[in-house]
Amino acid sequence: QEQLVESGGGLVQAGGSLRLSCAAFGSTFSTQSMGWFRQASVKEREFVVAISGRSSQTYYADSVKGRFTISRDNAKNTVYLQMDNLRPEDTAVYYCAASSGTVRAMGVSTRGAGMNAWGKGTLVTVSS
Repeated sequence: QEQLVESGGGLVQAGGSLRLSCAAFGSTFSTQSMGWFRQASVKEREFVVAISGRSSQTYYADSVKGRFTISRDNAKNTVYLQMDNLRPEDTAVYYCAASSGTVRAMGVSTRGAGMNAWGKGTLVTVSS
């Protein structure tokens, strides 16, 4: 099972950018689909984006399409989330997750049920 550690969160103004990283410690990283979920303080956890093990497939939530980009570097056991044109409604704790399933399965999961591993999260705050 992968151990996941997120970094890169912080405070940014609306319209700004942040890049999140998720470092994985384990031996199965390249075989796992990796994804990002987020949870705002008064909302349930929601799916953001996922990428397949060989980066051949991605799946985005409609709310972030065209603004967020996921990528991964299997040599570094790291997945990235580039977030551009941030909005106040993007404010949340962002969690990295690993899954043996497809990116679409991650996207339609109920609040991320069934993931193999989770990070502890990194806070992103977007001010207006």
